Amino acid sequence: MDSKQTEFSSICRLDQGNRSIPRLPLEGNIDLTYRCNLECRHCWLRIPADSGASAKELTIDEIMRIVDEARKLGCRAWSISGGEPMLRPDFPEIFEYIIFRSAFYTLNSNGTLITPRIAQLMKQKGHKMISFYGADAATHDRITRRPGSFEDTLRGIRYLREAKAGFTVQLVLMRDNMYQRAEMIEFARSLSPSWRFGADWLYPAASHDPQQNREIFEQRIPARTLVALNPEDFALEHPTPDASEKALSLKGTESGYLFNSCILAKKDFYIDPYGKLTFCCFIKDPELMFDLRQGSFREGWDTFLPSLAHKIPKDTEYQENCGSCAIDRDCRCCPAFAYLENGRYSAKVDYLCELASASCQAKQDWIANHRRNYQIAGITMQVESDLPMTGSTFHPKFKLFEAAAQGQDIIRIHHYFSLPRPDEMKLDTKPFIRAPWAIYETDQSWLYLCIGSKADLSDYNQVAVFDKNFTQARIFHHASKKEYFLSGNLESLTMLTSDQMLLALALADRHGCYFHSTGLVFEGKGLLFVGHSGAGKSTVTTLLRKHVDILCDDRIIVKKQQDFFQIHGTWSHGLIPDVSSGSAPLQAIFILKKAEHNGVARITNKRDIIRALLSFVIKPAVSTDWWGKTLALVEDIVGKVPCYYFYFQKDTPILDLVRSALNDEEHGG
Repeated sequence: MDSKQTEFSSICRLDQGNRSIPRLPLEGNIDLTYRCNLECRHCWLRIPADSGASAKELTIDEIMRIVDEARKLGCRAWSISGGEPMLRPDFPEIFEYIIFRSAFYTLNSNGTLITPRIAQLMKQKGHKMISFYGADAATHDRITRRPGSFEDTLRGIRYLREAKAGFTVQLVLMRDNMYQRAEMIEFARSLSPSWRFGADWLYPAASHDPQQNREIFEQRIPARTLVALNPEDFALEHPTPDASEKALSLKGTESGYLFNSCILAKKDFYIDPYGKLTFCCFIKDPELMFDLRQGSFREGWDTFLPSLAHKIPKDTEYQENCGSCAIDRDCRCCPAFAYLENGRYSAKVDYLCELASASCQAKQDWIANHRRNYQIAGITMQVESDLPMTGSTFHPKFKLFEAAAQGQDIIRIHHYFSLPRPDEMKLDTKPFIRAPWAIYETDQSWLYLCIGSKADLSDYNQVAVFDKNFTQARIFHHASKKEYFLSGNLESLTMLTSDQMLLALALADRHGCYFHSTGLVFEGKGLLFVGHSGAGKSTVTTLLRKHVDILCDDRIIVKKQQDFFQIHGTWSHGLIPDVSSGSAPLQAIFILKKAEHNGVARITNKRDIIRALLSFVIKPAVSTDWWGKTLALVEDIVGKVPCYYFYFQKDTPILDLVRSALNDEEHGG
């Protein structure tokens, strides 16, 4: 699996509105020490392993007290890092205490100090990231400045494998190893199916030490080169929820203070090795830190951190630089980074300005080559793909639905060409099976596993993840589908059996649904001829085509618009390939009936109409919620739109039948 896309869980964390959750300390971040047994050239926190700073670090008893106090306020996840956290001799006891009092954890380590005992503890469910800085010992050890560190890390990984403890290889790129990028990727894949790149850019030293900063700045890859190496990481307009929240909150866009929205929106916190609590790991200003040795965690969270929201105002320097920048949405800068780099929260970071400019261009290029917009029934289907798109990627029929700009109602679809592992998907519940799909429901999403006809849950070739409102879709395909995608002429935007699988579900929240039907526009009036396969939908279309505009001969969307209903063309046609993105107000519904004689008869029993129309609704893998919304919609349609039985013979004129029904309606028949 590729790059950051190996992190299936982060890709699929669809933005479901944690904004409504009260301000609670849900996740803790703690550095157990800044000391490290390595001396990496790029590290912004490093302190020598034998530093006297160890005497100032939190004791295990203090850490346990803080963990317990945070837990009482809601903390159920911890991220543990350093320095090298395993440098502490009491690390196993600290780690064990934290992980058995958490629902989840993340651990960052260089892996050199992993022991069999620690490896056994790391079997517990959580993200374990082991860093590498080269594909061979020469490159890796040159960066760590510790001969033998490459082999020490490999030894730690052997212990993890023996313990069957999964882990992610984290690669950190810099000037001294970027020439090995391809080799590092292959090396990471050889060690673990899960791997990722670490920080996009190198942070300035927390100590502000000039010599340390010179070494770090020397290792920074030139901005345009860095973007060229990872264009997809810098180009995506919709980053992961964590990244987008950070971009919003750290800029403090909601007030005249730099950290206002960051502090009030965040549901995590940071604790340094000496017991100082703050709202972000990049905050190193003592004025913005609360001493947990002098007060309780509750006091720090409830009182001190909120007080910082109005601590740092947006001054003239900020307003003249970052505050008035036209490309700030593409910038990774924040006041905390400015403080690290320049000693002032309001200062700009020149390197990040260059990175933002390159990112902006990469985004424009990526959108042009990896995104298309299509409009159907007033909904924008925004389709993105890891692979480039061309004018022939999708069938020519989609040209009629293509849109240059997005509307207000957007469904976002992203295609990935690698499959997640079963353990990444966390399929803990029993699925609903509707061949070829096994369907799982989670708190935030629906997960569809394409398992074919054998119902073997371990044998899948497609995974679709939808958010609960069906406004976002992450669709994962087997790598073999790359060639199929690039060959073009695809019949569906989702690359699923039919786009109806997503749209039919999304329409329920938009007062709409699909019908097995032909949709025609006659003298500005929308006419719906409903019927199953073989009922004569295409025949009726053929008989009337000289007198009407064809929307589609097999699938039509009916959607409520204020106090009337509109029919919309779709690309899901039957025997007649004519399709249209057009629409018209629904004037009449005709239920097709083959007969020996032509005729039309008004249906007056609403219960009969509802029962009949429900049989023609396109049904996705439904839930009670979907059924309730659809039933209410059909009842509403029946109350406003006249419905007829339409009896006809093949190859006989039927235009007069249509006219008579419409005339009858106009005259109150």
